[in-house]
Amino acid sequence: MKKLILNIFAFALVIVMNTLAVTLPLNNQSTQEISDRLDIMITPAGYVFSIWSLIYLLLAIWIIRQIPKTRKNLPLYQESSGLFVLSCLLNSTWILVWHYNYFLVSVLIMLGLLLTLIALYKRVKHASPSLLDFAPFSIYLGWISIATIVNITYYLTDIGWDGFGISDSVWAFAGLVVATILAFWFRIREKDWLFPLVFVWAFVGIGVKNGVDHTTFSYVAYALAVVILVFNFFYHRKK
Repeated sequence: MKKLILNIFAFALVIVMNTLAVTLPLNNQSTQEISDRLDIMITPAGYVFSIWSLIYLLLAIWIIRQIPKTRKNLPLYQESSGLFVLSCLLNSTWILVWHYNYFLVSVLIMLGLLLTLIALYKRVKHASPSLLDFAPFSIYLGWISIATIVNITYYLTDIGWDGFGISDSVWAFAGLVVATILAFWFRIREKDWLFPLVFVWAFVGIGVKNGVDHTTFSYVAYALAVVILVFNFFYHRKK
């Protein structure tokens, strides 16, 4: 019961921090306003960030499924509680430091969140979960994987890093390739068909955002989204 209560309070903290980030907003600037200050090619269009609503909905369902007496003591929930609470604390802290423009700290926290979600993903998967218990962390990890690339790129752009003399567009293309490989790896190695769909969603959003100013990059993002989608379901059918 104690772990369930901790999960509820940790998740509530995340919701409160996200609400404050939008309604106040924190430090008189919204998350999107900060993101839009710099032209980061690999940043998706604004609507793509609505995936947070899906992630939080799935996490809420995950917590609700722990409430019945027959389920609350299942190893799946007991063994993942500590990592889940830590992920919520890191999520909430990231929002705070991002809004107060501590971008280097935000990168470090994002990396911590990514590592925590990887460990949480593995722990949940090890328990042979149902789809409703597995989906929140597959989608969450997929999105944070993309967000980490964007967060690092934002920080490097903000400090004026010259990219070792390599143009921003080349680095952006490299980011798409790395993300694509990651999506393939999870599909093959982890047999996870949800994780790659997050990348399809993000790549389409990247294509939309860059459709006017960076047409070629936009087309490549669309093409890779199609490649990931086709491979994702072809591999599923083949297996």
